Amino acid sequence: MLKENAVILFQGDSITDAGRTYDASNDLGAGEDPKKAELGLGFGYPLKVKEYLDTFHKDKHITVINRGISGNRTVDLKNRWDEDCIQLKPDFLSILIGINDTWRRYDSNQLTTTEEYEENFRTILKRAKEECHCDIIILEPFLLPTDPSKESWREDLDPKIQVARKLAREFHATYIPLDGVFAANCVNENPVKLSLDGVHPTSAGHSMIAKLWLDIML
Repeated sequence: MLKENAVILFQGDSITDAGRTYDASNDLGAGEDPKKAELGLGFGYPLKVKEYLDTFHKDKHITVINRGISGNRTVDLKNRWDEDCIQLKPDFLSILIGINDTWRRYDSNQLTTTEEYEENFRTILKRAKEECHCDIIILEPFLLPTDPSKESWREDLDPKIQVARKLAREFHATYIPLDGVFAANCVNENPVKLSLDGVHPTSAGHSMIAKLWLDIML
């Protein structure tokens, strides 16, 4: 599925950010070469995808860009979409967003309703499709059962997961069901191997996401 000289843009929150660097070398103005934005991938699944592609598909000369920002919600992506998506002109947009649309309700009393989540998400997907003509990969928001204090979040998160699935159908996106895969894995394995707090993946968790992504996209 990944073509030669493709530009892959990973978007989302801290799960995608994964400690990437923010400096001038990662800035990219309109019309500039996306290769300039390839540094600072962080330590998470975007880096693992890039390392695999460089090792086994180096002849395809694929560019990988990470524009995840820790703490972001769908509204934040919508507000920075010109600079961090449209101007980059990706061939493939991979997006994981939603856990902070739930989390901020419980730690900051900032509610993002399911309807607002859907409106924001649809707006950014529509713009990416119409202005970049890119293929879209939606990664399902997830929550692992490692922290009992977060169990109540399911009331808010599960409807948003259904929205992500709905939008994947609407935009003919490739869908990676992370919440379902992680839940199945945690039946027989200790979930802390994949995430200590239920949200942020360990190295093993990031490796699982990268493998799922690569298995579908290659």
